[in-house]
Amino acid sequence: MIAVIRYSAGNVLSVMNALSRLGKDAVLTDDPATIKSADHVIFPGVGEASSAMRYLREHGLDEVIRNLTRPFLGICLGMQLMCSASDEGDTGCLGIFPERVTLFPGGRGYKIPHMGWNNLEKLSGPLFSHVSPGEYVYFVHSYYVPASCYSSAITEYDGLSFSASLSKDNFHGVQFHPEKSGDVGERILRSFLEEI
Repeated sequence: MIAVIRYSAGNVLSVMNALSRLGKDAVLTDDPATIKSADHVIFPGVGEASSAMRYLREHGLDEVIRNLTRPFLGICLGMQLMCSASDEGDTGCLGIFPERVTLFPGGRGYKIPHMGWNNLEKLSGPLFSHVSPGEYVYFVHSYYVPASCYSSAITEYDGLSFSASLSKDNFHGVQFHPEKSGDVGERILRSFLEEI
């Protein structure tokens, strides 16, 4: 069973539709027991960090997520919430990755949000076993995670390199939206669901 975590963030229907296109059945849930029993867990998100973390804490999902041993994939805000903290509302997050989520710098010509197609480089790990360096995926975000030893893919935006993906043990995150990234995104989702 695939569990897609429901919380106070958008974009869950796009993820559910992408899974359906791949022929995968998934349940949208915020029930801890259902999430714990899933074979794979997907943590999507478009929204604001502090309200999302508030929902997770109020429903006991923060501890559930931290203690999962099944393959776990955070998408966009979902990946950011897997970090230790976010500049967005100075929010304490899940702490799976010891990284801080940072706002793109103003005054340097950055258009915020970073929106559109950018390529992936420095790929590593099982999410990208069927993706070649230089392939493009779709981003929409104003905050980013700096490149680190946990980065499993890097993207450059106007000279600033950031983590397009993070990986640690059973936890994986992508800053981009695989569900909106056409064939490349489908390959990444399929790798997560069938090879991890």
